[in-house]
Amino acid sequence: MTDATKQKFLALYLIPASVMADWAKTDPAIRQPEEQKMQAAWKKWMGEHAKMIISTEVGGKTKRVTASGVSDTKNDIILYSFVEADSHDAAASAFENHPHLQIPQSSIEIMHVRPMTGT
Repeated sequence: MTDATKQKFLALYLIPASVMADWAKTDPAIRQPEEQKMQAAWKKWMGEHAKMIISTEVGGKTKRVTASGVSDTKNDIILYSFVEADSHDAAASAFENHPHLQIPQSSIEIMHVRPMTGT
């Protein structure tokens, strides 16, 4: 496929809130070297996959909107990326050895994104 025919995907990086809370309580003497190691691995992965990455953003505070109104909420999404790949399987395969997966109970979900029609 050419760049013009590549498909677009949303990659959601998830970590359970309980894991994040436990990690925040970890002794900084243990946590900081591990974070630096993971940041280096992340930077390497991003460099190796730069052609497929459109953007990566950090998630923030979350609001839930329902028919009953708006409320504060939490979810396990910490980051998201938009990526391009030849197929859904190709996009997912690119993330199989992502450094994010070194975090216990973490996951990455890859969702096909396509234009909304009829609007």
